[in-house]
Amino acid sequence: MWSKCNCYIALINNTQLRVAHIKPLIFTTLPSTLTTRSPLFIHFMASSTSSDHQSLTIQQDPDESINPNPPPGPDPDANSHPNTPPGPTRFVNRVRKWLLPGAKPIPLLISIASGLIMRFGIPKPAALSTQAWQLLAIFITTIVGLIVGPLPVGAWAFVCLTATVVTKTLSFQEAFSSLTNDVIWLIVVAFFFSRGFVKSGLGDRVATYFIRWLGKKTVGLAYGLVLSEAVVSPAIPSSTARAGGVFSPVIASVAASSGSFPNDSSAKKLGSFLAMTQIQSAGNSSALFLTAAAQNMLCIKLAQELGVKIASPWITWFKFACLPAFVGILLTPLILYKLYPPAIKDTPDAPAMASERLKQMGPVTRNEWIMIVVMLLAVALWVSGDRIGISSVVAAMLALSLLLLLGVLKWDDCLSEKSAWDTLAWFAVLVGLAGQLAKLGIVSWMSDSVAHGLTSMHVSRPAAFAILQAAYFFIHYLFASQTAHVGALYSGFLGMNLASGIPGKLAALALAYNTNLFG
Repeated sequence: MWSKCNCYIALINNTQLRVAHIKPLIFTTLPSTLTTRSPLFIHFMASSTSSDHQSLTIQQDPDESINPNPPPGPDPDANSHPNTPPGPTRFVNRVRKWLLPGAKPIPLLISIASGLIMRFGIPKPAALSTQAWQLLAIFITTIVGLIVGPLPVGAWAFVCLTATVVTKTLSFQEAFSSLTNDVIWLIVVAFFFSRGFVKSGLGDRVATYFIRWLGKKTVGLAYGLVLSEAVVSPAIPSSTARAGGVFSPVIASVAASSGSFPNDSSAKKLGSFLAMTQIQSAGNSSALFLTAAAQNMLCIKLAQELGVKIASPWITWFKFACLPAFVGILLTPLILYKLYPPAIKDTPDAPAMASERLKQMGPVTRNEWIMIVVMLLAVALWVSGDRIGISSVVAAMLALSLLLLLGVLKWDDCLSEKSAWDTLAWFAVLVGLAGQLAKLGIVSWMSDSVAHGLTSMHVSRPAAFAILQAAYFFIHYLFASQTAHVGALYSGFLGMNLASGIPGKLAALALAYNTNLFG
């Protein structure tokens, strides 16, 4: 399962990757799949498979296959050229680019058809209003569009939100009500924290220190990178930001110093092992702290909207997550060291290189000290905010304000963080639609229907819990984003758990932790 990422984009842009050699290894380690942290992994792994297979090939759009020195006039053999599509195909492509240059026609038709079939092809249950059924149809269209991708996520979400207003399914105020959702703004501000870590160099320094302390052996080097990610994760609530902004460059540098290069037969010496370890361990780091991943905070918010109140959410989350997450962090490098051993077992030069790197970086800078103090303040307020009446989003806003006032971040840095503003747009749409579905009774109707079905089959509570958790997990193969999955399905599955008699806190937290196992 693939999703977009800016790290190593030059390697995967306009490419087609064969991953048949990678999947068996993924499924023999941990229940993690290729996600937004994966381009570095692909970068090294593409060349570490058998040399008998071409694992990375460039694939050009047929419409862009142009002879650099074309003869004058039309080419009589154009239809026979291997890179030129047949005449009808070229005509269809030209019509498509003229009519819908911004959208992919087949995914667009699939998305719209799914909603129309739901709205007009399936009889409306008597328990639901016409407005509710129509909103469910638009929601289905939205989710199918997120899966097949007729447009970028933010653009498609906006189109579907517009549809709710045009069809008078929702009023303008109802459609845009989630733009004031505190969790969404907390996630947006957290993206700016990530930029602060990268810009100040603090994340790079933390990773380099761990390499100096633990890097004499290859497995120790892997532990150093994994532990350093866990340390910075509470203040960087995006595994993509941690991978692309901090750890991918570090892994690439360390691997290159050992003669291990991506897209080369030497990748298996060291780089592919470190990249594999990092991607498999990132789910544990994200699950350890509430603020380590955007979807964690969204899960808590959606649970509260369904009546599941979790007191002191930061502490409660950590208390229940710490044991399995710590076990995962400690075991993952060892498991991968056995299942996917690197050719290089010792890295005696890594600590010396890290020490040299720290000398080049010099003493801790003013901006790094400010980042340390401000992030410690933010985490402290997240932990104790309920007791002193400061919400998580207010604590994040205070921390960001300090970073702006003290010059660690400029407002232009925030404006250029496109992923934050894109998340604000489409996240608000998904959360808003999910909230309206609950308000109009869709979630409770679906939950009661599923619970009734499980009861009629005489399924016990533990069995129902296991079935729902497994279904929630494996449906992720249809999604390229954890946060999109949560926005689309978390409320529905939590409602099914509650209707099946499963305790609210157990169901809410289990689904939330399960989300991080997607990878």
